[in-house]
Amino acid sequence: MDKFQLFPDQASTIAPKVDALFFYLCAVTVFFTFLIFVLILFFAVKYRRRSETERPADIHPSKILEIIWIVIPLMICVVMFVWGAIIFVNNARPPANAMEINVVGKQWMWKIQHEGGQREINELHVPIGQPVKLIMTSQDVIHDFFIPAFRVKMDVLPGRYTTEWFEATKAGEYHLFCSQYCGTLHAAMIGTVVVMKPEEYQAWLAGAVIGETPTAAGEKLFAEFSCINCHSQRAPTMAGLFGSDVKVYEDGVLKTVKADEGYIRESIVEPNKKIVQGYQPLMPSFEGQMTEEQIYELIAYIKSLGPAGGRADEYKMINRYPAPPAELTPR
Repeated sequence: MDKFQLFPDQASTIAPKVDALFFYLCAVTVFFTFLIFVLILFFAVKYRRRSETERPADIHPSKILEIIWIVIPLMICVVMFVWGAIIFVNNARPPANAMEINVVGKQWMWKIQHEGGQREINELHVPIGQPVKLIMTSQDVIHDFFIPAFRVKMDVLPGRYTTEWFEATKAGEYHLFCSQYCGTLHAAMIGTVVVMKPEEYQAWLAGAVIGETPTAAGEKLFAEFSCINCHSQRAPTMAGLFGSDVKVYEDGVLKTVKADEGYIRESIVEPNKKIVQGYQPLMPSFEGQMTEEQIYELIAYIKSLGPAGGRADEYKMINRYPAPPAELTPR
């Protein structure tokens, strides 16, 4: 029989920090609940009415007392806010060396794809001591990727990307839940996170069923959907795009946006929502023509092109096309 646990294991770098804040909040709550209860009881007895003719004396408030019971609770709340904000910000910014894993939620399963092409359903294998960044989206309704032992939880939304990251610290198997009601089989949308030693993880990678890597699959999709015919001449180049600042027109207003996963996905399914400065809105929408996995693979390919040099130069080599007609050239 499994032993009873009041709290899940602490199996990530963020878990002890979250628990420390949680216990601080509990301690403050218990302390002031007890203090208020005792004071109510004390004052009810001390200042009870002793006869029908008794009249209470006038009470002159103390400014010092007023200041004390304003400043002390304020400082306690400031500690809560600052402490919580530090944890939130740290947990919202994955390290630059984080390993990226794609997650697609659908009724009612988790579809997971590693950078090397390994695919899993309702299981996630990760190594100890390696930051892992999950890039997540939903194929249908709102889900929520929740790993209690890691103290991480994030909504998984249709039509956009969300991310969460963690660094596992203890080998073992841990529960994975969808914590957002998503339909009749919501309770069955569960899985397992398997944390392994680095050498064991490498052995698992070698023995897992490997499909095409996201980058290779995305490169094929780039040609299959004829993206290659326009980009870099009739449309903006993809070389060096990811992570750069792009000037776009949205509702007629010029803005600067970051070319992240969300921006590229939006440009694929809603290409006319943000028009890159200097280009005409020529791209058709691919909404409904690609699965979420295919969109992610396209994004992986675009990310692989990187800045100028390397694969970016390779991209330019395969995009040597005749000049476009005058009416299609950038303004």
